[in-house]
Parts: sequence; C-alpha cells; structure tokens
Amino acid sequence: MLAALPISPLTVVLIVVLLLALIIFFKTIRIVPQKQACIVERLGKYSTTLVAGFHILTPFIDRVAYRHTLKEQAVDVQPQACITKDNIAVEVDGILYMQVVDPKKASYGINNYQFAAAQLAQTTMRSVMGKLELDKTFEERETINSAIVDAVDKASDPWGVKVTRYEVKNILPPQSIKDAMEKQMRAEREKRATIAESEGDRQAKINRAEGDRQEMIARSEGEKQKRINEAEGRAVEILKVAEATANGIREIASAINEKGGVNAVNLRIAEQYLNEFGKLAKTNNSIIIPSNLSDIAGMIKAASSVIKHGTEGSGPSEIG
Repeated sequence: MLAALPISPLTVVLIVVLLLALIIFFKTIRIVPQKQACIVERLGKYSTTLVAGFHILTPFIDRVAYRHTLKEQAVDVQPQACITKDNIAVEVDGILYMQVVDPKKASYGINNYQFAAAQLAQTTMRSVMGKLELDKTFEERETINSAIVDAVDKASDPWGVKVTRYEVKNILPPQSIKDAMEKQMRAEREKRATIAESEGDRQAKINRAEGDRQEMIARSEGEKQKRINEAEGRAVEILKVAEATANGIREIASAINEKGGVNAVNLRIAEQYLNEFGKLAKTNNSIIIPSNLSDIAGMIKAASSVIKHGTEGSGPSEIG
C-alpha cells in the first residue's frame, strides 16, 4: 500500500478557510419562493420580513426564524359532540379555510395559529348548535358557517390570519333519531301522496261534472233549436198548403165560371159518387144497391143547383 502523504499546515489552513467561506456564503444568501415569507431576526430580535425573491443577510448576525406560506390553507376541524336546543346530541365536523396576511403577527402573535383556529371553530360550533333545534341544523348550514367565520376571523385578527370561510361537512344524529326521522319522512311522503291522490280525484269529479253540465246544456240547446226548426217547418208547411188550397179553389172557381164548367163539375161529382159507392159495395159479399136509383140523379141535380147558385151569387174573386 502507498504510504499516506503528509499534509502541510498551509493546506489545513486553506481547507478551513474554504469551509468557512462556504458557510458564510450559505448564511448570507437567501432565496424565498413565490407565495412564501420569511421572518429574519437580528441577534434574536425581529429585523425584517423577506418576501419572494433573492436576499442577502449578515452572516452570524441575521437568521431566518420563521417561514410561512401565504397560500390559503384548509384546516380539518375534528368531529365533536354538540347538544342542540331540543337536547339531542349530534356529531359535527367541518373544514376551516384561512390565509396568513401578516407573517410577523403569525410568528409572534400565537404559537400555532392553525391549532388555535380549529379549537376556536369547535367551541363556536358548539355554541351555535346549542341555539338551534335538530331540524333547523340541516336547514341553517349557511347560518352556522357564517357565525363560525365571524367568530374565528375576529379572534384571529391579532394573529395575522384571515379566515375566509367555513364549511360544515357532516351532521350525524344518533341512530335512534335517524330511525325516527326516516319514519317521519316516510309518513310525510305518504301524506303528500294521499293528498295529491285526493286532489286528483276531486279535480276529476269536477271535470266530469262540468263535462256533464256542458253536455246537458248543449243537448238542451240542440233540442230547443230542433223544436224551433220543426215548428217553423210546420208553420211554413201549413202556409204553403193554405196558399196551394186557395190557389186551387181559385182555379176551380175560375174553371166553373167558364163555358161548360158546370157540366164538368156535375160529371166529376157523379164519377166520385159512383166510385165511393163501388168501394162500399166491395166491403161485403153481397152487392148493395140503392133502394131508389133516382137518388143518383137527384144528388147530381142538387149539387148542380148549389154550384149554379154559387156562381150566380158571387164571383171568383170572393173565393179563398
């Protein structure tokens, strides 16, 4: 093996000087990342706050005592038991959001601002929950959040910390209360279903009654219009028949007054008489013969005299 080379005192001095220079260099240079802050103490007393960037310190006199992040931080608030206004124990937890706005106060105002803010949020939560009934705790989450934020933000102002918001994660009542709430909700849903069904049945009955009423009104209106139309039709029919009868009578009177009219009437009467007599004879097995055949001639003569008398006494203009 090679023998160890002797180290001269000058070499040792140079090594010591080099190490001392490196130590001084690292003690002098400080680079602070973005969204961070460093608290510098000079001989144990606060000197300055270093923000993001490059900085030079006085070696062996200045030192970085505290480092803080300026980002918004989420602190988990552990579950805790709270007693509501109606004496029901519930377990509540949440998340607290905060941000360091004054690194100096955050360093010297309190030992651990995260722990202190979480403990203050728990005590405030117990106080707020004690003012609310169990049913209201599920509805008043925004009220609970706002109350905790106001209380913690006011208390954390001397710590250089700004509380931005608080969110309740879970509100867990006992199992017996859960069962009772489930039964209550089931009964409420059944009640709403029954009410909706009855309202639907009621509306259906109203609609059917309204439809029947409209149908009866329409039917009566139709019957009324039908009777009016029938009456008008009968009136027109009677009027037309009367006008036709009057016109026929006028024509007959006019024809009688003409030459040979009376003879034509006599012939027509004799034909009708014989025709009706023949129908009467057909109704029985035996033939009916008038006792006096001269009755035919006498009837025709009487009818002729009536027609003649009528034609002499009044003109055709008086007929009808």
